[in-house]
Amino acid sequence: MEPMKEEYFTDENIGSESDEMIDEVRNYAGMRLFKPDTDHMALLVIDMQNYFLNPDEHAYVPSAPAILPNVLKLMRTCHDLSVPVFLTRHVNTDKNAGMMSVRWQEMIRESDRRSELHIDILAAGGREIRKSQFDAFYNTPLEEELRKAEVTQIIIAGVMTNLCCETTARSAFVRGFEVVMPVDATAAYNYEFHLATFLNLAYLFTRPVKTKALIEAMHEAT
Repeated sequence: MEPMKEEYFTDENIGSESDEMIDEVRNYAGMRLFKPDTDHMALLVIDMQNYFLNPDEHAYVPSAPAILPNVLKLMRTCHDLSVPVFLTRHVNTDKNAGMMSVRWQEMIRESDRRSELHIDILAAGGREIRKSQFDAFYNTPLEEELRKAEVTQIIIAGVMTNLCCETTARSAFVRGFEVVMPVDATAAYNYEFHLATFLNLAYLFTRPVKTKALIEAMHEAT
């Protein structure tokens, strides 16, 4: 395991660690509240693939298993409330990799079984969107699909917090979507990366929230 990686979320501490993160960034969020509109909402599950969830892979995110139950709870809630669910799957070719091939020495190919979505995510179900960059909107049909469904709010969950999740959150914001990203349904390589994202996003892009509170608010909104 690379030195930069750490298991900062575990099954036992994810609740308390998330509370501490929210307390640390709360002041940056001001008085802005997120009010779910389940008639115009979608869930975007980012890159919950074997490549990032298998402990034997060098790209393994140590805290990803701890967020998996929360991601699944969000997926089940959205299905129950008829909220569209999109599942991104990151794959690259030599042609579309761009700077990804410069930063990452190993690219994940569509034919590689490691690129497949985690079995529990597949079982929960959703519309698969294949992407080639950190931004899930870049050269994908995602925005078109969201506009067709009259979506104005997006929940973002998955990995990695500071790369694909944050980049997609910013991209959604500039496209006019309201974004919410649960602290305990996203994971990065380490605590510092995760906290840095929520310090940045809390200032303008999204108010920090826990999965349980978000789900309760979604049910209240129906």
